[in-house]
Amino acid sequence: MAKQEVSGDAGLHAFLDALNECNLPPRQHEWFHVDVSAMFSTTPIHFHEVDVETGKSLLFLGESLALLCPQQHLVHHFPRHLIHCFVEDRRHHVLLDDEAVFRAELFSISPLEEQLCWVADGLSEHEIPALQGKVAQWMGWLNRA
Repeated sequence: MAKQEVSGDAGLHAFLDALNECNLPPRQHEWFHVDVSAMFSTTPIHFHEVDVETGKSLLFLGESLALLCPQQHLVHHFPRHLIHCFVEDRRHHVLLDDEAVFRAELFSISPLEEQLCWVADGLSEHEIPALQGKVAQWMGWLNRA
């Protein structure tokens, strides 16, 4: 779930707190708490998203996004002007059992090995309002002056 930044380092602390929901190996937790913390200690984090199954995380910064991949200890950085949002509402389509009824994606136009592809989707209609809220937050960040 996304968290709003409250003060200079509150965004970083909120992000690190969210990682407690992830069942990550000690090396990955250490990478976040030592290395990532050092790299983002002076960068305000407006909000974040964490995939609790993998620990992959997306940090929404002032003019860019950072995608953190703990398994490989990689940080990908994407300027805001290279980020795009795609939303697909499939409530009125014929769907297979495992197809998403609503899908939102943040993606970048960048080299293949460095592309951003952050997906939020739902398999049932009751998930749509939360996903629409997430898209609203993404769009607010993408379109701010």
